[in-house]
Amino acid sequence: MSLSGHLRELRNRAVLCLLALLAGFLACLAFAPRIVTLLTDMGTAYGYVYVYIAPQELLMVYLSLALTAGVVAAFPVISYHVYAFCSPGLKRSEKAFVLCVLFFGTACFCLGVLFAYYVSVPFMLRFLIQFSAEVSVDASISIREYTSFLLTVFVVFGAVFELPVVSVLLTLLGVLKAEWMVKGRKVMVVVIFFVAAVITPPDVASQVMVAVPMMALYEISIFLCRLCGRKEEWTARLEKAKRVFRRKPSPRA
Repeated sequence: MSLSGHLRELRNRAVLCLLALLAGFLACLAFAPRIVTLLTDMGTAYGYVYVYIAPQELLMVYLSLALTAGVVAAFPVISYHVYAFCSPGLKRSEKAFVLCVLFFGTACFCLGVLFAYYVSVPFMLRFLIQFSAEVSVDASISIREYTSFLLTVFVVFGAVFELPVVSVLLTLLGVLKAEWMVKGRKVMVVVIFFVAAVITPPDVASQVMVAVPMMALYEISIFLCRLCGRKEEWTARLEKAKRVFRRKPSPRA
């Protein structure tokens, strides 16, 4: 295909991706009140009361949540067109590798969001509301700040759960080794707690709720990297044995 043909295909696929994103946004905008209710129910169980302090604040929350949900809904279509555009230049093994990365990367991100929704966020909300029990201060939370807090937590945990996929990817590319991760375990514990303190709200509970899964995922990454290293080692031995067998002269009849 000529350069103009590639550019034409890129334009067509980009337009289709934008149309999918627009369709997802409009569809999710119709369900925006239900999405807000779903998110606020997590806090009302602990005594949170939500307000909006600007006339357009609730509308902006609807739009931002609809856009986020639209991106999630359109992600399969966008991923397909990106893969379809790049696949002609990939080998069969590279295509399988890209598909595996997309599948497991998406699955790990979804697991991180589910972990945050069912475990981390309820714990954070319950811990943070306890501070108002000791003083005569009522918790009236801005709905915009609340949804922004939840989206930040969901994205953070989704990105954290990508650690095994990234580690395996770097191991297969020869950039990372399991032995290096084992030697740097003590340093990584400090780094993990520092990163957790930076990306979470300024409280110890949130930091621990992010740091503990990161440490567990780090250990899982070491295990997976070791498996990948052993696979590469056995593959190299098999290829060496094949070369030796091919060089061996056949016996005369």
